[in-house]
Amino acid sequence: MKNVCFHWLRDVCCPIAAFVMIGASSVGLVANDTNDLPSSIALSDGQWKQLDNAVDRGLEFLSKMQMPDGSYESQDRAQSAVTSFCVMAYLSCGHVPGEGPYGEQLNSAIDFVLTTQQPNGLFCPLTPGTEEWKLVGSYNHAITGLMLGEVYGMTDSSRQSDLRRAIEKALEFTHREQDEPKRNADDRGGWRYLLPSSVTDSDLSVTSWHLMFYRSARNAEFDVPKESIDAAVSFIERCYDSQRGTFCYGLRGRGRSFYSRSMAGAGIVSLSLAGKHDSEMAQTTSRFVLRHPFTDFNRGGLTMEDRYYYGAYYCSQAMFQLGGEHFTRFYPGLLQTLVDNQNRNGSWPPEANQDGPLGPTYSTSLAILALTPPYQLLPIYQR
Repeated sequence: MKNVCFHWLRDVCCPIAAFVMIGASSVGLVANDTNDLPSSIALSDGQWKQLDNAVDRGLEFLSKMQMPDGSYESQDRAQSAVTSFCVMAYLSCGHVPGEGPYGEQLNSAIDFVLTTQQPNGLFCPLTPGTEEWKLVGSYNHAITGLMLGEVYGMTDSSRQSDLRRAIEKALEFTHREQDEPKRNADDRGGWRYLLPSSVTDSDLSVTSWHLMFYRSARNAEFDVPKESIDAAVSFIERCYDSQRGTFCYGLRGRGRSFYSRSMAGAGIVSLSLAGKHDSEMAQTTSRFVLRHPFTDFNRGGLTMEDRYYYGAYYCSQAMFQLGGEHFTRFYPGLLQTLVDNQNRNGSWPPEANQDGPLGPTYSTSLAILALTPPYQLLPIYQR
């Protein structure tokens, strides 16, 4: 019966389902939005069936990939981010911790990511000070923080106290990293790896995840200063290149010439979280995304660094945030491409470009997150 209820919420009442689960924590996420509401984005009955079938098969595959410690199988360096992506994939389809067919698995996954928090608040199971810790720690931390902010209001009171302590410590770490002195004034407000860079102290890729963590935590009524969010958004706006009509990875060195679909999507999502859907930056970048669709499956597209699933996730969320024709022109091609290329076991093939070693849990969780914006069940991405 619970599973039937989840599907009813997801398929019939998606716009209100998350409010039922978490209350009104996401009210006010985006103010003064004048774009078409998501309800105007119509899928055919056949497309809804394709979507439902694909994500249900994907979730079933992920359920078989959970390890005894609660994590989802991937490289150690990608934890706790990959496990957090998997949790968000379930949340995006209407499943919640402690209830339904995946409830206990979600509880175990949350327990696992909590064990990865270090005394300084960082979410990362790697040994502090190692090269991998320096390179991936900030990603693991922000993605895990985002997931915990999303799931916080979906848990019972006994679990919320543990989550609250962990999120508060994580926010302190994120604040400290943001406030680290930057050698160049235009890098202020952003984040980078956990090591000094010879070129730049902030980049769009890492910063967008920390901004989403901030917004998710603030929506869950944690104390996140508006000035901190504004500073992050200002840095992201400085990453916009008006000549190319999209966002670049960073402000100097190679980052200034590095453009990808994922950075385009990250820029739009970040602006949307600040209520800037209608800005020239967001609108122009949407045209960049439409010129570089995801119909050529598992191909990098623009550069060797242009990851397919990572870009599909970001751009799908971005175009949904913009609404109207942006999404209706973008989404059907992505849906059909992912449906046509799903494996028989419900997974999607590992990333062909750069991130292949992270395995099928990574690719499958991101594919599900790229497919599920129409459900509107992840609070941070609701419009």
